[in-house]
Parts: sequence; C-alpha cells; structure tokens
Amino acid sequence: MKPGPRRSLSHREILDAAFELLEAKGFDAVSVRGVAGALGLTPTAMYTYYPNKQALLAGMVEQVLGRLPIGSTADGTARASADGAADARSRVLAVAHGLRDLLVHRPGAVGLLLATPLDGANARRIDEELLAAFTGAGLDLASAGRAAHAVRIHVLGAVAFDAAEAGRTAEAQAEAETPGAASDTLWDDLESFPLADRCRTLADDPAERFSWGVERLLDGLLAAMPAR
Repeated sequence: MKPGPRRSLSHREILDAAFELLEAKGFDAVSVRGVAGALGLTPTAMYTYYPNKQALLAGMVEQVLGRLPIGSTADGTARASADGAADARSRVLAVAHGLRDLLVHRPGAVGLLLATPLDGANARRIDEELLAAFTGAGLDLASAGRAAHAVRIHVLGAVAFDAAEAGRTAEAQAEAETPGAASDTLWDDLESFPLADRCRTLADDPAERFSWGVERLLDGLLAAMPAR
C-alpha cells in the first residue's frame, strides 16, 4: 500500500496491523517500516508511536498479555490460605491455561515472548501472580522465581511445539493429496523404534497433553514446599 497523508491512529490499530503482519509473513517481517506500509503511513509517522522495532515488539507483547485475567490481590501479596499448596496450584493453573489459550490463537506471539524482555506492566503482573502463589505455598523467593520460570517455559514450549506439529501435519496432508507425491521417508525403518511408532498412533489431544504436563510439573515444584 502506498503511504498516504499522515493521520491519527490508536496504538491498538497499529498493534493489530503488526499482528496481521506477524501471522501472514512471520516474525522477521514485523518492523516499523513494514507496519507503516500496511497502514498507509510513512515510517517517519510511525516513529511518533514506536521509535524502533524493539518498542513495537514490546507493545505487541503487552497487548497479548493484557488479555490474561489475573486474580492476585491489589498489592501483589500472597493470599492467606489454609492449604497453601492447593491455593498455589489453582492460581498457577489459571495463569498457565489462560496464557496457553491466548497463545494457541496467536502462535506467532510465542516468538515475541522469547525475543522481547518481559518487563512491561502486564508481563510483570503475571510474574507477580506466579511469585505470590509459590511464596504463599511456602517456597522462598529464589525457589519461587525458578518455579515461575519453569511454568513460563512449559507454556511457551508446549504452544510452540504444538504449532510446529500442526504445521507439519498440514504439510504432510497436502503432500499426500498431491498426485505422484513420494511416500518413502528416511524414517521408514519403524522396527528399530517400536515404542515411538506405537506412541504416534495414540490419540493425544494437545490441550489434554498440556494439562497433564503442567499438573505433573506442579507436583514436583510443590513437593519442595516445606512442611507447615
């Protein structure tokens, strides 16, 4: 689109255009110049809103994370609970499942979260909720920080892996529908990997697989909780 006269835009309009570019062309295509072109602006006009690519990416991260409801107290302190571990589990599961639900609809955002410092208000709000949950369960602050990191890594890794797997499945189906497509692969020696072959034939819903994984992760993390 040819840049037109300078016009007033909201940050939301700019970030929505940036996400459209992300999903259509990938992470590397997102830039101030690229978003300006999509909106019919000159790059100079875009710099009024986002002076560089890093600021644009940070804004995109904050927009995504701002959609996640958080149930911590206003001052970020841990809520009292008769069963700290049960309270921590429910709070962490709410964050983990909520974040996954956001990202499965915008898998390209995983790259943003991995490439951008998570130091915005919404990112810190999520981090504070995880830390409050784990410290409320009795973990010291250093252990709570490591536990929160493990949860974030599990969510991002699971979403990225499932997105890649879905992409490969779609490509394989397209190739199978192509006349004359080759069926032989380098991994046809299935007798060498009997367990892996049998595992691939099992129905494994991504959401259920994620839930199982985060529950087992919390089993281990909360087992480190000191006895009350």
